[in-house]
Amino acid sequence: MSNIDITYNEVIDWNHSEYIWVDIRDEVSTTYGIIPGAVCIPPGVFDARKSELSKDKKIVLYCARGIVSVEYAEKLRSEGYDAYSLTGGYYQYLSIKMEEDTANEREKVEQIELSIRKKFHKDIFSKFAKAINEYELVKEHDHIAVCISGGKDSMLMAKLFQELKRHNKFDFELSYLVMDPGYSAENRKLIEQNARLMDIPITIFESDIFDAVDNIEKSPCYICARMRRGHLYKKAKELGCNKIALGHHYDDVIETILMGMLYGAQVQTMMPKLHSTNFEGMELIRPLYLIREDDIKHWRDYNDLHFLQCACHFTDTCSSCRDDGTSNSKRLEIKKLIATLKKGNPYVEANIFRSVENVNLSTVIAYKENGVRHSFLDKYDE
Repeated sequence: MSNIDITYNEVIDWNHSEYIWVDIRDEVSTTYGIIPGAVCIPPGVFDARKSELSKDKKIVLYCARGIVSVEYAEKLRSEGYDAYSLTGGYYQYLSIKMEEDTANEREKVEQIELSIRKKFHKDIFSKFAKAINEYELVKEHDHIAVCISGGKDSMLMAKLFQELKRHNKFDFELSYLVMDPGYSAENRKLIEQNARLMDIPITIFESDIFDAVDNIEKSPCYICARMRRGHLYKKAKELGCNKIALGHHYDDVIETILMGMLYGAQVQTMMPKLHSTNFEGMELIRPLYLIREDDIKHWRDYNDLHFLQCACHFTDTCSSCRDDGTSNSKRLEIKKLIATLKKGNPYVEANIFRSVENVNLSTVIAYKENGVRHSFLDKYDE
């Protein structure tokens, strides 16, 4: 290890006032979590903002795995900064924190479950229950495959289903399903550790999806997402399930509406439930449909939880893809647009959501139903 590399334990042995963490991952990656106190300076603006860093402090840079940060640390050193690169990057930090949590596993589980019942009952569990009731997502005798990617949304969804099952108003079954599409051993370990920490009894099955899409140049993320969903349906059906549950939330819904209009030239939304077209008798449900992402982040941070982004072969931080196959860079643009609009209108998010509940067909030039296009001219002279 060169003197530019430094371990997490070496850093925290220093006096806190002597150093500063600098996260150089992209803006999307940092939304999944950072080292507390870190300054976030994405690669695209690093040169413009490096003057913000003090030459009187040790600068500890980290990326996803401690590879890119070496280059940036070397560059800063050449300019007179006392710079270092965190060995193993953010993933190493996650691994250390999870090992610490595992030592207090029972207390952690109780804290997480109590937070859902008390502090976050109104903003999270009540909205989860409302979506299930309003959209009839769970019915008696259902067997639901709760699909867990390893991120904050799907892990929270699993805990909410456990809480719902505890109430047991009617009979239904749950299977907690994790697909390993080719994760590194390190990433799989992080998912398994989180599942133990949260007392989620996961069933893991393997696929070779990452290898299959490695050589695809056009829309690999979209194809990967479609393949993953197909594998989840197939495994769920093998387990006797009739539904799969995915962790898309309220913000995903309103972002999808705007993305469809601005990038797809169509008015559409992410539906709360869908019948599968390829797997007879199977349905997809989205129980987090009414839950805000900020509340999920608040729950995550309140419980000091650390979750994975999907770590694929393309980016290693997966800043370019999501489990619905859409571009995270496009979603980030939409997030920023909504945030800007919200400054002038605090109701803009709710209005976007309700817009697809209040479609007035008499004011629409054309629409499609079951693949058939209809025009306002069809009945104009009637």
